[in-house]
Amino acid sequence: MKSFKVSFVVSLFTSAIFFFAGCNTKKKLIEQNDLSVTTDSWTLVFEDEFDNLSSWNIWYGGAFNNEIQLYREEQLSIADGVLTISASRETVKGPNKPFDQTPRNFEYVSGRIESKQLYGPSDRDGERAYRVMARLKLPSGHGMWPAFWTYGDPWPTQGEIDILEARGSEPNTFSSNIFYGPKAGVSINKHTEVKHAIGEQNLTKDFHIYEMIWRANSIDILFDNKLIHTYKANSNNNISELFGKKQKIVFNTAVGGWYFLDKNSSNFADNSTMQVDWVRVYKK
Repeated sequence: MKSFKVSFVVSLFTSAIFFFAGCNTKKKLIEQNDLSVTTDSWTLVFEDEFDNLSSWNIWYGGAFNNEIQLYREEQLSIADGVLTISASRETVKGPNKPFDQTPRNFEYVSGRIESKQLYGPSDRDGERAYRVMARLKLPSGHGMWPAFWTYGDPWPTQGEIDILEARGSEPNTFSSNIFYGPKAGVSINKHTEVKHAIGEQNLTKDFHIYEMIWRANSIDILFDNKLIHTYKANSNNNISELFGKKQKIVFNTAVGGWYFLDKNSSNFADNSTMQVDWVRVYKK
């Protein structure tokens, strides 16, 4: 899933599969406990229940990470307040990237939206912490790569926070991650991907709430209002470097790419959908 994920930024992935030495994945079993984080003390600054897409920029073109989908508006639909992002096997030609009009052939079509407004904590009163949350149902099927994340341009100088990334063939897990680098196109973070196992719940069958709380020296990851992981600022994640920077919110479903050990697209699902019920941003 954040200016953007580039194919050579291989710290997205586990060292068993990808090239970045030292990038390992921690696996955490989400415990069912009574720790619940409410929004009572927070101020709502943005909410979208998807009557339309007026608050979003729609991506048209390919992306990064050796993915094989063309993002286009036709793959986005809204019904009964739910945004559906449809990924389908279809041979099409389109621009290599939105900012690179070089024509390229794609094997799939899918959708990606980015918020027009940017968000992030700062030293100002009332915005020392930001909370970004969404209620989602993930796409199923091998090769599907849904993401809910934030980033700023030029990537990764303003940072990237992956609240959710998942593989459609692994419906009981999702991952979070963080990227930062002082130079455009190169992330210096390491040991930041965390894989969250959720037991027998199938993330492709039901809606669940995914969120982060972003502060100066920590980023919390929550699932269904339960705190499941805290990133504390250190030299590996460079969270303190993100403070004061602003990021846009992104929803997309990529297909294939470096996120999968199996690169044979003939093994991928032909069709799948990611659904977004709502998204909210709070600050305090």
